[in-house]
Amino acid sequence: MNRDQELKNSVKERYAKIAEQGKAENAASCCGATTPSNKVYNIMMDDYTGTGGYVEEADLGLGCGLPTQYAGIKKGDTVIDLGSGAGNDCFVARHETGPEGKVIGIDFTPAMIAKARINAEKLGFNNVEFREGDIDEMPVNEGSADVIVSNCVLNLVPDKPKVIKEIYRVLKPGGHFSISDIVLVGELPEALREDAEMYAGCVAGAIQKEGYLQHIKDAGFKNVTLQKEKPITIPDDILEKYLSTEDMTAFKQGATGIFSITVYAEKPGAVKDKPKLKMVDLQSQGACCTPDSGCC
Repeated sequence: MNRDQELKNSVKERYAKIAEQGKAENAASCCGATTPSNKVYNIMMDDYTGTGGYVEEADLGLGCGLPTQYAGIKKGDTVIDLGSGAGNDCFVARHETGPEGKVIGIDFTPAMIAKARINAEKLGFNNVEFREGDIDEMPVNEGSADVIVSNCVLNLVPDKPKVIKEIYRVLKPGGHFSISDIVLVGELPEALREDAEMYAGCVAGAIQKEGYLQHIKDAGFKNVTLQKEKPITIPDDILEKYLSTEDMTAFKQGATGIFSITVYAEKPGAVKDKPKLKMVDLQSQGACCTPDSGCC
């Protein structure tokens, strides 16, 4: 078995366990089904409270952003959520697209698909469906989606360029995506980079921020825009599982940064009424740019 398949199997096994847990259990750990941190918060997740369409039962606390908030979803859109979990972002997207639209969630963990389908049935959402499959080989026809969203999932896939090419294939001409993910500036210590649990925990699978953005441009997307950025700090009681005291100090004082970013990009093609991008003030978190500024 090759390394990529081993990583996929590790992630699938871990997220099958998470599907059996509640949000409170997941929120007490680094990024899900791991040894709980003594910091009583989840180091990745953003707060969905007050978001239209939010379903608490479908929120397992596993995201690292609010991509649907920035995605410019319109009534009647077809939206695909990559790594849909228990369905949280799909239900938020459905609130935006309305009953006249369609939302498709894709996840490769059967337990997550089962949980999401139960949640959708309880809500009576006939225009929200969940398909089992890998996001680097989506079970979706070419040119199917107006909008694609994803929340802290691409970092879990070994072949990031392949996923981004799939996103390009599945979007309609003129369609766009808004994706929240974890990226790096600088190199992780080897002990973190090589650990399977840290990979499944949204950290070791992250790639360099500039490389991530370049993969998007190389796939043919335009107007690549950084909509939001926030730093991620790993609590000491998580780090001490992997690093000595000296290595922890060096890591925290070094140049390595772990960030959650939300990225927007468009597939070239004719489209009516492109959404006005929602931006945030990132002066204290990192640089922000618009499609017209040329900085992305």
